[in-house]
Amino acid sequence: MTNVLRYTAFAAHPAGGNPAGIVLDASALSDDDMLKIAADLGYSESAFVTPPPAGGDRAYTVRYFSPKAEVPFCGHATVATAVALAERDGTGDYLFHTPAGEVPVTVEDADGLLRATLTSVAPHVEDVADADLAEALEALRWPAADLDPALPPRIGYAGARHLVLAAATRERLADLSYDFDRLLALMCRLDLTTVQLVWREADFTFHVRDPFPVGGVVEDPATGAAAAAFGAYLRELGLVPAEAAITLHQGADMGRPGTLTVTLREGDARVRVSGTAVPIP
Repeated sequence: MTNVLRYTAFAAHPAGGNPAGIVLDASALSDDDMLKIAADLGYSESAFVTPPPAGGDRAYTVRYFSPKAEVPFCGHATVATAVALAERDGTGDYLFHTPAGEVPVTVEDADGLLRATLTSVAPHVEDVADADLAEALEALRWPAADLDPALPPRIGYAGARHLVLAAATRERLADLSYDFDRLLALMCRLDLTTVQLVWREADFTFHVRDPFPVGGVVEDPATGAAAAAFGAYLRELGLVPAEAAITLHQGADMGRPGTLTVTLREGDARVRVSGTAVPIP
C-alpha cells in the first residue's frame, strides 16, 4: 500500500498554507496511479519522489500532479517534500530533478521549524498580448481601471508560466469571483499554470492570490512557483533592487494564511523561494 504523507507549506500550523500530498517512494507507481492519488487527495498538487537514474547523494526525481494532470513544477510541494525528506534524513542540501529542470533545495532548522529554500530554474518574463489581457480581465470580471499601472501585466516563468496582474487596491484583490471555464480556456491556450494576482502593500511586501482552474481547483492557497516567477518579474521590470528580500502574504482570503519569502541576488538570475512546512495530522 502506498504511503501518502500530507504536509502544508509556507505556514507554521496545519491550518495555514498550502497542503500537498507526498509519496517519498513512488518507484512502483504508474502515471495513472500518481494522477489517481492526487485526485483522491484533492490538493492543488502532490509530489512523487524516486531516486534519479544516475543516483547521487540526496538527489531525487520529483514529479508533480494536480487532480487533473501532471504539472512541470510546483513550489509548495517542493518545499513540503524537502521538509519531509529532512525529517527523515536530516537538514542540509538536496537536489530535485523536476520536469522543469534541476532545482536545488536547502533545509534548515529555524527556531524549531524546518524551513526550505528552493532555487528556481532560469526565469524569464514575456509581454502579454492586448487581446489576451482583455480576455483575462473579462474572465476575472475585473475592469481594466482596477489594475495598478505601476505594475504592468506580464507572463513570468520560473519553472511554470504565470500571468501577473496587479490590483490597485486590497479590496479589488479580495473580491475574487471569476468565470472558471472562460479563464481555464485562456490559460490552456497560453500554457499558464496560475494567474498571479497581486497587490503591493509596501516596497517589499505584497498580498497575492492564484486562481488555478487548470489544476481543477478555484484557487491555490500558497504558490511557490508563482512566487518565483513574480520575483523574476519584479527584477525584470526594475520594481525592486537587484538584491532584495520580498514577503508575499497568500491564503488569508481563503482562511489558510501563509507567508512566502522571495530572495533575489545580484548577479544570479535564479530566484529563491523560502518557507516552513509542517505535517498535517
